Amino acid sequence: MRLPELAPELESTPDRFLCVIHSQSVLTSLHNLPGRRRKCGLPVAVAPIEDLIPLQEGKTLDCPDLQDATKMSESTPKVQWYFARHLVCGWYPFWNSDREQKGNSLQVHLMMEQYQGLYYCRVQYQRRNQTLNFTRSINVTAILPLSLPKEPSIMNPTNDQIFTVKTGTEVRLVCRGQLPFVLDKPWREIWWTVDGKTLDKLPDRFKQINRVVRDHFRDLTIESILVIQDFQSQDMKREFYCSVKNERGFDTRRAQLEEEVSLPTVELGCGLGVTLLLMLILFVVYHAFWLELLLLYRSWFGTDERHTDDKEFDVYISYARNSEEEQFVLLTLRRVLENELGYSVCIFDRDSLPGGTITDETLSFVARSRRLLVVVSPGYASQGSQALLELKAGIDTMALAGHLRVILVQYKPVRRKGWVRELRRARVALALVRWQGDKSRELSSRFWKRLRVELPVRRVSSRGEDEEESKEVALMRLHSQNSTNSQTGSSATPSKTTMKVLNSAA
Repeated sequence: MRLPELAPELESTPDRFLCVIHSQSVLTSLHNLPGRRRKCGLPVAVAPIEDLIPLQEGKTLDCPDLQDATKMSESTPKVQWYFARHLVCGWYPFWNSDREQKGNSLQVHLMMEQYQGLYYCRVQYQRRNQTLNFTRSINVTAILPLSLPKEPSIMNPTNDQIFTVKTGTEVRLVCRGQLPFVLDKPWREIWWTVDGKTLDKLPDRFKQINRVVRDHFRDLTIESILVIQDFQSQDMKREFYCSVKNERGFDTRRAQLEEEVSLPTVELGCGLGVTLLLMLILFVVYHAFWLELLLLYRSWFGTDERHTDDKEFDVYISYARNSEEEQFVLLTLRRVLENELGYSVCIFDRDSLPGGTITDETLSFVARSRRLLVVVSPGYASQGSQALLELKAGIDTMALAGHLRVILVQYKPVRRKGWVRELRRARVALALVRWQGDKSRELSSRFWKRLRVELPVRRVSSRGEDEEESKEVALMRLHSQNSTNSQTGSSATPSKTTMKVLNSAA
């Protein structure tokens, strides 16, 4: 082997004693490491020489300064090659046949990525009967094959890309270009122009920032950012171009700008706030005054049922025949409905003529009324009472014909168990208006507003129209009562009957 032959030569002089110790330590290290590798610590007097080898291609490496040593040497110099990768050295022969030492040169037959690194060549020669040596290094870097395209190109901005800018702010236009490495002529550049001028000819508010995004075997992807301070409206008319260039070609791309539509944030916020406030106010107003609003709507757009049907009465009141309920009906309900609100009210005990059949007249009155107002109290709807007959007639008429609506007015609280079957069925689908004593006596109270919502629409009319309407109602009552008397054989005189009806209407 060659290394044992080298040791005695190095031991021949005291000056080379240190080299022997060093070489012995090297031998020891190489003996202990598998694959003939050791920690790299070769002294080199000069900086490494850079050498580039394309991938999948080959090249011959010659040791630097070997020719000078050949001229001074008395014999042919000997060269030993070492390879360092990740601070670990190895010497020829290497691990495979892709690299081979031929004479004093190192032949790389097929360049691979893992073959990159420092290659040391140790030259030993004779001069004046002394053995001298020196070490040089070559930093080998792989590049992409020369057969690949080497023309530069712009990746961003694309042809359809648009930069959104806003006046008065800092604008950054980003350009990204691919710049391949060209062997022997490695220069390349990327730059911005504004209206055909480079940035050194423009004001200081135009700046360019370049950075390498990727280095792939010396092929660079570079990002160039054009920074425009205080972007102005006239800058929208400028032409911004990004360009790349190397020895093989040139490419340029224009940056298309679009001004950002600034939304009136304050105005939108105020408008939204006002809208929400108005909605809240409307919700509160409707929740507090929904009855008033509903009555107002009915007074404007509601249909007066007097012009759409041939009913004689607006309201027929059904109640328990006792003193308390009767007083409430006659002195409160009738008075307000007729005198204050202008409704025509039918009360059986007041408007029926003597001598008639109660059942027939009750059914007739209910059929000729637009609403049946039922005053619910503990004594109402006893089995077999007239009030129960009125309630049944109203519910049947409402269910069959649909021309009558039943309204429940709770005069006094009634337990659920005390309600007859008809009232329990009616309570599920009908409106219930509660009388609350003194709180409900005022016409502006909730009781009367709620009741007016359930009653027919009554428009405000002149005094002459009211008098004419009262006369028509009196004549209709007279005609109806005469028809009933003719069927029951009543002997009352027409003049007295007419006076009674007219007084009732008044």
